[in-house]
Amino acid sequence: MNRLARMATARRNPGRWHWTDIAAYAYLALGVVLMFGPVLWLGLSSFKTQAGLLEFPPTLLPMSQKEVRVEGQAQPLPLFEVTMEDGSKRVLAQVRRIGIQAQMVDPANPGQSIRVPIDKRTPVREFKLATENYTEPLERFAFMRFLWNSVFVTAVATLITLVINSMAAYALSIYEFRGKTAVMLMVIGTLMIPITIILVPVYLVITKLGLVNSLWAVILPGAATPTGVFLLRQYMLTLPRDLIEAARMDKASEWQIYWRIVMPLAMPALAVLAIFSIMWRWNEFLWPLAVLTKTEAYTLQIGLNAFQGELQTQWHYLLAMTVVTLLPVALVFVFLQRFITTGIANTGMK
Repeated sequence: MNRLARMATARRNPGRWHWTDIAAYAYLALGVVLMFGPVLWLGLSSFKTQAGLLEFPPTLLPMSQKEVRVEGQAQPLPLFEVTMEDGSKRVLAQVRRIGIQAQMVDPANPGQSIRVPIDKRTPVREFKLATENYTEPLERFAFMRFLWNSVFVTAVATLITLVINSMAAYALSIYEFRGKTAVMLMVIGTLMIPITIILVPVYLVITKLGLVNSLWAVILPGAATPTGVFLLRQYMLTLPRDLIEAARMDKASEWQIYWRIVMPLAMPALAVLAIFSIMWRWNEFLWPLAVLTKTEAYTLQIGLNAFQGELQTQWHYLLAMTVVTLLPVALVFVFLQRFITTGIANTGMK
């Protein structure tokens, strides 16, 4: 902690400020605001009510109008600060609004009704977290089912991706055969093909196989990725060939060499590919939207789309559930981020 504090307060010349110190800290502060400002806004806005999200000018903190229970009223009444005719200010509760006049009462003396022009009142606001934004979608919608579908798709697809890509990378890095370079160029060339080009052909194949509205329709088409093959191949090229030849001299099969020697040694690159695959699969939207039409098969990203109607969007639910969908990926990145630098540095990727 002390080392972190010294690094955060380091200066060019100890004991006095230099203009480069001020410029560096200003640049870093701007970077922090640009990177984490939207995340902070998303987190705070997820606790706002629907009316709070639509108000203008917008506020950063989740503020809502204060309410009070008044004797004789079934529902809590909103509080307003009212400027009276003599210039004094009173806090009154609004019973109802009729045109440009508001019927208000004093919470301490609800028997007397007071008519106030609406331009003479200001809402009394307080800091309040709308936690129902998180609880109501879980109760009213099948969000736990969407969560399980996303977890299943992400976990299974990542495992299949690691196995298939590592096998292809093993063949392209360890074996020597005619056309090896051409095959690798073809694999890299597929990176330039956007998903919109192959969307219809792949959908027709999935339809012929009868996998529409199945989670396997989301998992299988993207099982092999050219990025993963290239990343793992570059890493496996750095493995010592003498170790593999020694294993062959000891009568080890190719499967044993692949599973017991190459895979453990390639663990940093596999961890990087696992992180990328988790992020890709968890955030995938276009392909699941095309092949999943039944609600019980929706993933989280498709489930979020259910909050957007033709005439109205439930922004308070949408933002809250967006935070929920971001948490698993953020946790995976926090715990496995050290593998990204190590794995990419050893694969030669830039």
